[in-house]
Amino acid sequence: MQDGLWVFGYGSLLWKPGFEVAERRLARLDGWHRSFCMRSIHHRGTEAEPGLVLALDAAPGASCHGVALRAAPGTEAATLAALRERELISSAYFEVELEVTPEASPDGTVPAPLRVVAYVIDPDHVQYCGGLPLEEQARIIARARGGMGPNDEYLFNTVAHLAELGLSDPDLDWLAQRVRALQTD
Repeated sequence: MQDGLWVFGYGSLLWKPGFEVAERRLARLDGWHRSFCMRSIHHRGTEAEPGLVLALDAAPGASCHGVALRAAPGTEAATLAALRERELISSAYFEVELEVTPEASPDGTVPAPLRVVAYVIDPDHVQYCGGLPLEEQARIIARARGGMGPNDEYLFNTVAHLAELGLSDPDLDWLAQRVRALQTD
């Protein structure tokens, strides 16, 4: 890969990359959308009461705005090993190499596309649940808890970090508002 190892962050990698990051660039990934389409039976739920986590789900014409993260030089092998341990825990994700379009610099210079490692959902995996209505997603997220904590924390942290980056995801914004409402009812 050019300039070392780049990883695309669209969910928890935005706020908890788990590796030393040398550089961050806002970037867009075309042909995929960020979606709570994976049942979490380890990190944000259990087998008895699964939570939901974000995944990149293929969708023609869609795009996902996130961050390309460059691993610190010399840490590439350790970074990949840590990411594989974290992201491939249940084989619901595929590790793929994709091309993202970095955001133009303030002077208008358009950088070259970057090749990134990304973790995308396997739509044939038993944990895949694409197409769940937002209300059902909110009800699951409001109550689920797993080995890495409550499912709502995952949602709220992702929404907060997207906002800090100036990125918007209307579905996630709606979910955060709805989960808070469910928890106060």
